[in-house]
Amino acid sequence: MFVTPAYAQAAGGGDVFTSLVIPMLLIFGIMYFLLIRPQQKKLKEHQAMVEALRRGDQVVTQGGLVGKVTKVREDGEVEVEIADGVNVRVIKHTIQQVRSKTEPAT
Repeated sequence: MFVTPAYAQAAGGGDVFTSLVIPMLLIFGIMYFLLIRPQQKKLKEHQAMVEALRRGDQVVTQGGLVGKVTKVREDGEVEVEIADGVNVRVIKHTIQQVRSKTEPAT
């Protein structure tokens, strides 16, 4: 009595696959190509940069310290000279940028 024909037609059960699964797959696909994939690429570039650190490279840490690498340690740390005679130990993965690379020894 109070139900209009338009509401009665919309109340019919639709296909769950087309109404839920396909939009979810589309959302995941868009998220993968716009967010996940570029972040993974950036992470790989950062890991390659950190692994290529050598003595003499001028670096910037995440804390904003600028200095020159004086020693690369095997335990995931580097020694950075931030002023004359002032060396600090920094975790490799906190290095944000390499400003100038030294040439490899021949």
